[in-house]
Amino acid sequence: MTGVLSPQSPNRLLDGLDPEQRAAASAPRGPVCVLAGAGTGKTRTITHRIAHLVRSGHVSAGQVLAVTFTTRAAGEMRTRLRGLGVDAAQALTFHAAARRQLRYFWPRVVGDRPWDLLENKLRYVGQAANRAKLGTEVEVLRDLASEIEWAKASLISPDDYPAVTARAQRDIPAPAAQVAEVYRTYEELKNAAQVLDFDDLLLHTTAVLEEHGTVAEEFRDRYRCFVVDEYQDVTPLQQRLLDAWLGGRDDLTVVGDANQTIYSFGGASPRPLLEFTRRYPDATVVRLERDYRSTPEVVALANRVIGAARGRPAGSRLKLIGQRPPGPEPRFAEFDDEAVEAGAVARRVRELLDGGVSASEIAILYRINAQSEAYESALADAGIPYLVRGGERFFNRTEVRQAMSALRAASGDGSSDLVTTVRSVLARVGLTESPPAGGAAKERWDALLAIVELAEELASTVADADLPRFCAELDQRAAAQHPPTVEGVTLASLHAAKGLEWDAVFLVGLSEGTMPILHADGDEAAIEEERRLFYVGVTRAREHLWLSWALARTPGARRNRRRSRFLYGLVPEDHPAARVARSAQQKAAPVKTARCRLCGGPLLETLDIKLGRCGRCPSTVDEGLLERLKSWRADRARELKVPAFVVFTDATLMAIAEQRPADEAALVSISGIGATKLERFGAEILGVVRASTGS
Repeated sequence: MTGVLSPQSPNRLLDGLDPEQRAAASAPRGPVCVLAGAGTGKTRTITHRIAHLVRSGHVSAGQVLAVTFTTRAAGEMRTRLRGLGVDAAQALTFHAAARRQLRYFWPRVVGDRPWDLLENKLRYVGQAANRAKLGTEVEVLRDLASEIEWAKASLISPDDYPAVTARAQRDIPAPAAQVAEVYRTYEELKNAAQVLDFDDLLLHTTAVLEEHGTVAEEFRDRYRCFVVDEYQDVTPLQQRLLDAWLGGRDDLTVVGDANQTIYSFGGASPRPLLEFTRRYPDATVVRLERDYRSTPEVVALANRVIGAARGRPAGSRLKLIGQRPPGPEPRFAEFDDEAVEAGAVARRVRELLDGGVSASEIAILYRINAQSEAYESALADAGIPYLVRGGERFFNRTEVRQAMSALRAASGDGSSDLVTTVRSVLARVGLTESPPAGGAAKERWDALLAIVELAEELASTVADADLPRFCAELDQRAAAQHPPTVEGVTLASLHAAKGLEWDAVFLVGLSEGTMPILHADGDEAAIEEERRLFYVGVTRAREHLWLSWALARTPGARRNRRRSRFLYGLVPEDHPAARVARSAQQKAAPVKTARCRLCGGPLLETLDIKLGRCGRCPSTVDEGLLERLKSWRADRARELKVPAFVVFTDATLMAIAEQRPADEAALVSISGIGATKLERFGAEILGVVRASTGS
């Protein structure tokens, strides 16, 4: 019968839990914080906690509301609760819970029919963008929609948007004033049409509970116990809704892992998790570190990855302890180009399949969706079925279909240089010389560049290859990469892989500029988020883990790429690339304590470290040089069509103007100037410095 518990005693319910899981599940009613590492059984722990609270009589099943971030996770929680006899407890996503509550209370607080839910906001964003005289291409609208979602999730109004993004030096898709205008107009259009977007579900539910006392009283009488999964991903808006649900009460259990915070671009922050005990000084805190998912070899590598993170707060210092029997050591592999890397991965996948590993238990994970094409092609050539998770197959993407249509239309153009012709045609559909800073426009650019690279590959292997021959090649690839929808190897981005696990995981394309992503370079917080994303990828593997990178994009191209900085110290001593990795690690190793170059005192603040001096010592900035650097930056930003801070932040320019580096070694010693920035801008910066100093 629904909601009826089996006669099992509360203590027997905890049988089978390890000591830490049992401590979390049996903690007294009140605030509980579970710091749960990857693979440590957090869902098992919190569902047993709910069942224990119900069985002990602390709360009835119908008074429990558990929330998480995906429908899959919510469904898994409901299934486990049913298995424990707690059918009546609610386990929903934040949005599903808010939608249900808003639908119930709407007639009382508004009085008319509930507004419809807007499934796709691009129509209204497009109208708003047109009024703001911005482009209405799909990728532009997607970037604007994402920015509106971030602002609403961060509780930022259109009026406050320009100032907030300027302070945060946020990479935005258009001038802040225009984005704010689009945001404002979008809200007006949506409200006039009497529709709600997904963020409105949270905003309006919060407003109802904050502004209508009788409604809040009824809700709080209905729900008395709250559980929040993946608490490291909570946004300011979700936290405010949670506060409205609680209404000053403290019967709250949260579970999360700050080491897996990978959605800060969408407004998520681990701060509520890390500051939980400050808000609730009497909270019970339990650390889950026994990893039941991965072999000790995978666990050891994961610990080394996250152990190298900088500035880890105390609440994130979990060290996983592998509980499974030993397995194979992780494999590292370096290749001349991406095509060779993809082919090697396909061959290893075939070996695993022949060895009895199910195709559905194998995943190939990459940083950006455009990387999937090489692996789709290699798997198709090997006759291995695959599924693309969290995105379309490469040749199904809108921008790729548009590019292929443009190439077919131009196939009568007479040009002897295939690659030049392809670049010229794709320039008409969005391929610029330099990549956009990020977002949907960057994803489109990456896909178009991948087509150019296919042209380069064909030109290097087929004599006199022309555009019609290339179009036929693309059609053949597209046809080959549509295997039937059956069990297959998973292809997914690292973000799409969060919360999943496989027996075998291939982490591919681990080179600088891709992992970490190019636009993160120079931003320490962004680099650390990329490290956490890499950590998430490593911890998806149960037994087999492969990590690989290529020294060039295409066959025959210059082999000038470097493996990811996150691999330094991980490559085994006997690996062929270990000597280079050790050398690079030694060069990149930070000094233990940064010291002021003027007084020798320790530097603790980020800005002080960047400037190389403490706040007590006077600035040695060359004002003339600083102005020249800002002028140079403005020119380069216009040329690259990116915000100025994407080139260099004000603090970095200030550090250059103070320290006046004379060579590359001095330049790269300045915080915020990594290998990518050095390669891209180093010579120009040193030229500006020399011209200013007369050296």
